[in-house]
Amino acid sequence: MNIFDNQVAIITGAASGLGLVIAHKMLNEGAKIGLLDLNEKALNEEFVGNAEREELIGVDVTDELSVAKAIDRVANRFGKIDILINCAGITGATNIKSHEVDTANLQKVFNVNFMSSFYTSKAVLPYMLQNNYGRILHIASIAGKEGNAGMLAYSASKAAVIGMTKVQGKEYAETGITINALAPAVIQTPLVDAMPETQVKYMTDKIPMKRCGTLEEAANMAAFIVSPENSFTTGFTFDLSGGRATY
Repeated sequence: MNIFDNQVAIITGAASGLGLVIAHKMLNEGAKIGLLDLNEKALNEEFVGNAEREELIGVDVTDELSVAKAIDRVANRFGKIDILINCAGITGATNIKSHEVDTANLQKVFNVNFMSSFYTSKAVLPYMLQNNYGRILHIASIAGKEGNAGMLAYSASKAAVIGMTKVQGKEYAETGITINALAPAVIQTPLVDAMPETQVKYMTDKIPMKRCGTLEEAANMAAFIVSPENSFTTGFTFDLSGGRATY
């Protein structure tokens, strides 16, 4: 029996990067999944052959009403929601000092990285409360713990995600719902590949292992965090930093 048999998950940012790898891992482990991404074309290209267990939804996760409709669509098709994993994220402009930060860019980063995670969790929690069970995982970042110079918008938005995780973990601790975050250091993703080399070097040099993490390493940890086996940890931010974070 697979660990996610009879479980229904929702994953944002599912068309690429970490969301894509997590989605395939959970599908292989038996989950039914609502796959959300702004790039609906990429979703249809990446997910074939499991139509009976997939609901592909092109959605702007910064639009609260659209998010709520997408969550309802998944719940109506599969009958419940057990798991939410928020992978949608952007870095915004990087390698710039705070006084050079464009306000509109900062707001966009917050909308994608923080507000979308709020919208999705707000929408799924009533479904989880109906069954006294749920697993929510917000993908944060080591930047949210320590702050990366040149990345004000990204670091601050991920710090907000960590703060929300602590609050939600406490609020639902007696309901059978756990809410945790994962704080990776540099993971080799298209998002990282698009960053300036100087910014990536700045971050990688801080990692004692002196390498990026892999998508498979991140997906394996994410899958454990949202599994039934992880039942006594909530409001916590898991480390995935090659030794950079030791607290």
